[in-house]
Amino acid sequence: MFLSVTWATALLTGVFSALLAQRLCFPYFWKDLFYLLKVIRYGALLEFYKRTKIVTVLDRFVQQAQRIPDKTFLIFEGATYTYRQIEERSNKVAQVFEQQGTVRKGDTVAMLMSNEPDFVSVWFGLSKLGCAVAFLNTNIKSRSLLHCFNACGAKLLVVGADLLDTLQDILPNLHEDNISVWAMKNEISHPGVHSLLDKLENASPEPIPAERRSTDSLKNATLYIFTSGTTGLPKAAVITHLQSLKAAGGFWAYGGKSEDVIYTPLPLYHSAASLVGIGGTIELGATCVLKKKFSASQFWNDCRKFDVTIFQYIGELCRYLCNQPKGENEKDHKVYMGVGNGLRQDVWKEFHQRFGEIRMCELYGSTEGNLCFMNHIGKIGAVGRSNFFYKLLFKYDLVKYDLLREELVRDEQGFCQRVKKGEMGLLLSRISSQSPFFGYAGSKQLTENKLLRNVFVKGDAYFNTGDLMVEDEENFISFKDRVGDTFRWKGENVATTEVAEILGLADFIQEVNVYGVEVPGNILIILWRSTFKQQKFRLVKSGFNPSTISDPLYFLDYTEKSYIPLTDSIYESIKAGQRKL
Repeated sequence: MFLSVTWATALLTGVFSALLAQRLCFPYFWKDLFYLLKVIRYGALLEFYKRTKIVTVLDRFVQQAQRIPDKTFLIFEGATYTYRQIEERSNKVAQVFEQQGTVRKGDTVAMLMSNEPDFVSVWFGLSKLGCAVAFLNTNIKSRSLLHCFNACGAKLLVVGADLLDTLQDILPNLHEDNISVWAMKNEISHPGVHSLLDKLENASPEPIPAERRSTDSLKNATLYIFTSGTTGLPKAAVITHLQSLKAAGGFWAYGGKSEDVIYTPLPLYHSAASLVGIGGTIELGATCVLKKKFSASQFWNDCRKFDVTIFQYIGELCRYLCNQPKGENEKDHKVYMGVGNGLRQDVWKEFHQRFGEIRMCELYGSTEGNLCFMNHIGKIGAVGRSNFFYKLLFKYDLVKYDLLREELVRDEQGFCQRVKKGEMGLLLSRISSQSPFFGYAGSKQLTENKLLRNVFVKGDAYFNTGDLMVEDEENFISFKDRVGDTFRWKGENVATTEVAEILGLADFIQEVNVYGVEVPGNILIILWRSTFKQQKFRLVKSGFNPSTISDPLYFLDYTEKSYIPLTDSIYESIKAGQRKL
């Protein structure tokens, strides 16, 4: 009896000691393990799709419409739309263009639409005909918009009723290029523009045969999503079925459920809202509250009204919410998770203090990139987390980068040098069959420009993210800066060269250098007039303090609707967050 008690005591002591050692030395072991198992499980599912019957995000939607036809899929401006209703509406879109004979399987078609249920219906309807769909940024105008058509080779455009007038200047060019234009509007005064809305009323809701949308490879293009180009013109990132499926698994990987109600105030022409938001809602069989535009004043009222449990964000969105006047019962809601990127540490902490311990799930990944990080632990300030097993699946490196010269640091043999833990480096992701890079449509040179070859050995190839990151001793990864001539403004990637090109049209400006400087909680663009060699790095470091910069500085005052001199008092009010930028 004594021996058995001693043995049991020793066993319990050993187990307790092991658990204690694990908590002290490997505090994230179990969370890492469970997350990794989820990643492997979803990866195995994608591999099954590739090797057996290919299943796409659209196929998953059709399956959900058959399984849960009467469940609410979308909520928009108070109206509800079931999976069955969106399925039948998208079938009508497909039937209209099938009868018109305007597009064939394999064609590229473009959409210029704001957030609304018909964005999804048109997207799915065109996809059911086997077309690749290009999402056009609604902020793009004139020359840049025409460039988008040339880049993706679209033969047809569907435009929202609220955006038709923005095409006035380029409609002749579109007709000249034989691009068929259809509007979601009944009465149209623009010559050569067809009404899609009136034809939908009489179209059949019967589905187009599934063979039309079938594909022989998940690596075939299904979408083109435009990203900001450093040349000033947008680039059409190729989005394959495989990438769409990976993005659709985001909510599930973070623990999302079919009972969730997901709030999406981001524009659907971006991958976050369309691929992660709509695709993720479909994968879960959940409900999406779609907002036409984000409103900080309406956000929490919407969340309470529709029982929202998950919301999508960009860092600026959370900052706008924190800048709202404080109200009563700010923690009175059902939201338990936010999924997005770009959340600053200070905003993150304030957001938690005001609105409760909502699990903020930061993720990192560009639209066209071949690498994704997910902060499944929830550590404030980190965009993701890595570990030994993750690095076996996804090959990436942080390498030394010279900020002054704006170039990689290479050794005597011409190879890149890895940084140490805790040091900032340029993030590169190795290109392989497991992590392919599909590039951009319309130009092989644009695709090649994003690649770095002979990085560590002769013949290797890496995707250049253009982002400076740090990986700490605990394997948490943080974003530090972006190299090149782009900056973030209200959730959009903006090319400084595009802004400079427009400003340069003014004949009284000799030379333009546009760059972003950090403002507490904001980014400010400065127009710098100079006839000397441009030194953008020095200018960025100098900031925008009028007491330390001898050149005249100007501030765009929204109340005056004009530029006014940037004084010390205005500078202090901007720092304090008292002025709108």
